Amino acid sequence: MLRCALHDVLSNDYMIPIYEKKTRIKILVAVLALLIGAATVVYTNLLVQRVSEREQQQIQLYAKAQEFIVNSESETNPFVFDEIINGNTTIPVILSSDGKDIIAAKNIDMPRRLPLADSMAHLQTELALMKTKHPPIVVKFGGGQVNYIFYRDSQLLRQLRTYPLVQLVVIGCLAVIAYFAFSSSRRAEQNRVWVGLAKETAHQLGTPLSSLVGWQNYLRDSDRFKDEPIVEELGKDIRRLEIITERFSNIGSVPVLKDENLLQTTRNAIEYLQSRVSKKVVFKIETDLPTDTPARINVPLFDWVIENICKNAVDAMDGRGSITLHLRRVRTRRTWYRRGTPARQVAVDITDTGKGIPKNKMESVFMPGYTTKKRGWGLGLALAKRIIENYHEGRLFVKWSEQGRGTTFRVVLNQ
Repeated sequence: MLRCALHDVLSNDYMIPIYEKKTRIKILVAVLALLIGAATVVYTNLLVQRVSEREQQQIQLYAKAQEFIVNSESETNPFVFDEIINGNTTIPVILSSDGKDIIAAKNIDMPRRLPLADSMAHLQTELALMKTKHPPIVVKFGGGQVNYIFYRDSQLLRQLRTYPLVQLVVIGCLAVIAYFAFSSSRRAEQNRVWVGLAKETAHQLGTPLSSLVGWQNYLRDSDRFKDEPIVEELGKDIRRLEIITERFSNIGSVPVLKDENLLQTTRNAIEYLQSRVSKKVVFKIETDLPTDTPARINVPLFDWVIENICKNAVDAMDGRGSITLHLRRVRTRRTWYRRGTPARQVAVDITDTGKGIPKNKMESVFMPGYTTKKRGWGLGLALAKRIIENYHEGRLFVKWSEQGRGTTFRVVLNQ
């Protein structure tokens, strides 16, 4: 009953829709962000175009006003001078006789207390910039004199041109925040499911385990089964079940990490597993470390990691091949600190001679529900990764894999 309940919750038929739904939400957020960004850019560009046309019309009116003031034989209307000539307070303008000599300038930021020669050089720089922005407007005065008005966009128009970029950055930031908020919420929900299922599993195992302990005591005291090795083997399996129950009950709690002999702990984990898998699977343990090298681990949880990885390896080899565990010291880009000093790290490389993992699946193998087996739950590697990275502050990843040759998983631990 427990197995059926867990299978209903954690089987691929349940997990795949969850990840499909997650992918759809991500795509929806991305599409909405793109649509809002595109609409913003289009609308803002329309506004920029209208403001630019209006400024061009204002400069043309400014040029005509200049012609009118100079060519008018009567007294100049104050309205033309005050409202049109002086009314331009935002658009930088330069009046030039031939495109080189500057007659007058307006609305150009000039540094204070600048010498005359430097001021002219500054205006020449502005004139060169204006020539690249807009074609000059011809101003014809009496006597055939021709001058040119050069101008560039006002500061308001320049800010309006960059506004879409600012909006896109803001929208992008909001999309990223929404993505991480969704991912964080999803992970928190998954963690609650993990913890709840683990606690319930430990509780469900308690009753039959107590019964098995009673039956073992009965068999041990029975004359019929006296000195039978099966009784002791039963005892080993009962102790294993007790360890498994302890593992599940510790999920969600902060495990106690101690300095344990890494080589001996690894051997103990393999010895139990070796007698319970196919005899055609050969286990080997190699080490580049001193035999007394410690690592900060929680033994029941670490055993669980080794067991899950090795069981996956046995399945990948179809019960025939070799599994090599190699202990070594590693240097990683990620430096962990313990008690204010850099922590040294060791690794356990677990190499099998199985089918290998495709390159595009090397990250997917750690997702809950991912499995290539017909009856698999896809939890072993997901649990192993959580135990190493969340509880041991280490790393678990696929170091190497080649289809048809095998796979190497690396477990990185702190000392």
